[in-house]
Amino acid sequence: MNTAGHSQSRDESEEEVNMRSKFLSSLTVALSVSVAAMTASAGHHEASPSFKQHAVRGPIQVLQGKGGNIGVLKAADGILLIDNDYPDMNKALKKALKPLGGVESVSFVINTHWHGDHTGGNALLGPQSLIVAHDNVRERLSRPQEVKLFNMKSSAYAEVALPEITYSQTLNLHFGGEELELVHYPSGHTDGDTVVYFKNSNVVHTGDHFFNGFFPFVDVDSGGSVLNMAANVGQILDRIDKDTVIIPGHGPIADKEDLKAFQTMLIGTSADVQAMMMEGKDLEAIQEHGLSDIWQSWTKGFLDEKTWISIVYASLKAEEEDN
Repeated sequence: MNTAGHSQSRDESEEEVNMRSKFLSSLTVALSVSVAAMTASAGHHEASPSFKQHAVRGPIQVLQGKGGNIGVLKAADGILLIDNDYPDMNKALKKALKPLGGVESVSFVINTHWHGDHTGGNALLGPQSLIVAHDNVRERLSRPQEVKLFNMKSSAYAEVALPEITYSQTLNLHFGGEELELVHYPSGHTDGDTVVYFKNSNVVHTGDHFFNGFFPFVDVDSGGSVLNMAANVGQILDRIDKDTVIIPGHGPIADKEDLKAFQTMLIGTSADVQAMMMEGKDLEAIQEHGLSDIWQSWTKGFLDEKTWISIVYASLKAEEEDN
């Protein structure tokens, strides 16, 4: 797995460029359709209408499709899902869940935040499931949203696709012999992020507070902050141990050292950008200069260095204005 200490050439492969292009164009589609017309989008992983299933620990599994990683807890009395990918993955999600009892067996759905690559299945699952999320997720899904960085707009979700159970700080769920603690970490990836701790199994689903091995998207326009994300990750690290299995929002299954590396990258790249800002450089000049070479291994995902710099820059500027 990638760590912040590794370095590599700045040259990108054609595959990496294509991967980024596909993600950005498809995410635009996913966030701009209404729930009533949830039929088209693409995604973060390979362009295939199917899920890869991986065992995590005990009854906990993960489904990896196009969008965010889906946590699955299979119990005798039903299924609990954490996130549900893009809307155009609904057919594939039905197929993946069939051996586990089918969509009709899904009792609970947890939305870790509002983005369409994590909530695109809400309309499919809402009629028979209880959707759980932070208060701000229901608020955002209830009205049109915009991600200015990518010029993306989304319509309000239908009532059936909105969270029915919301919370402000913490919420405990008891399901299938497992105790799950939902914790809100404010102003991280968005203003409505939930991290889910499986207390009995020592597993944690971080949502998009963790992109394993590559630069993350931090939605500054939705209340996100790079430095707050780093601080929140520090709180998560304080709660887990070396044996904890981590399901990131995006990327492969991880451990505590992977999460530490991610936090180190968040802090280190922010320090790089902040130092150049203090020298009087504007965004274009900072992008031209670039980050320290030690962070080049993190460019393997869907965000290139210049885009990540623009996110960090916007986040630091927003904090300056708040102070």
